[in-house]
Amino acid sequence: MARPSAASLVVVGSLNVDLIAQVVRLPAPGDTVIAGQLVKRFGGKGGNQALAAARHGAQVMMIGCLGDDPDGRDYRNHLRREGVNCSCINTVRTVTGCAHITVDAAGENQIVVIPGANGTLTSPSVKMQRSRIAVAKGLLLQLEIPLEAAVEAIKIANEAKVPVMLNASPVQPDFPWGDVRLDAVIVNENEAREIFSLSPAAAAQHHDAWKERLAAKRIRHLVITRGASPTVLISKTAVHEIPTHPVQPVDTVGAGDAFAGAFATHLAEGAEPQEAVLWANTAAALATLKHGAQEGIPYRGEVQSALQQAKPTTKGRA
Repeated sequence: MARPSAASLVVVGSLNVDLIAQVVRLPAPGDTVIAGQLVKRFGGKGGNQALAAARHGAQVMMIGCLGDDPDGRDYRNHLRREGVNCSCINTVRTVTGCAHITVDAAGENQIVVIPGANGTLTSPSVKMQRSRIAVAKGLLLQLEIPLEAAVEAIKIANEAKVPVMLNASPVQPDFPWGDVRLDAVIVNENEAREIFSLSPAAAAQHHDAWKERLAAKRIRHLVITRGASPTVLISKTAVHEIPTHPVQPVDTVGAGDAFAGAFATHLAEGAEPQEAVLWANTAAALATLKHGAQEGIPYRGEVQSALQQAKPTTKGRA
């Protein structure tokens, strides 16, 4: 079990049920193929990150929407069993968000997402949870929900001086960068290039350019994940490279969400960003050792044991 944590986190985000079909080859337009297996799993970046934070010991309250269907009831019960507070999850008269995923023998996939209940999360519904957000140690959110709802949650946190951790995925071109204050933004390499128009490669040599971008977008810390390569942490004072934890991955789906949940938990506890990234790197690596977005997300004790065995170091340049 996860070690108790002082961090109370509010997670605002998506809740999906994934239907995964295993096929020999992906269908061409107008084609029909036979699936050897169909697996149903719980997913959505919001649900994944809430579960990751809860397994890491945080007291997690989830804000989101589920449908009034069996999938919605099952997902709510699943999160409750994981220790996530579901009192702020709305049940709406529509289907629960769903992703139809087809995966071939080489691991290539095709994905069709039906937002369903996720699309009904509005700014007014988030405002109703103002008191819950205002007393949290941190707000964690992603961009798989309507942008107005995400921005409203951030504004509430800003007013209450609650640290905001945004996993800016998927990238939203209309996000109001600079209008809100963000304590930490988590992106992968491709997202970093798209948002900042800079390459994460050799970030230390181009620190001044990155500092300007962060200041313009009112970002305190930028975290760029790079798969097995060291994670880059950029602030106005330095660029740090934090090594990842070496593993032989089985399934990388959900690793980024395991990272975000662990990172947010430690930052909300008051850890330095470098330490939070170190824990998050290890949590993400361990999450790749099992199939499924949520099945492999590790508990805090597992991450702590792996860290003690590895004893990695960080490199920094001012």
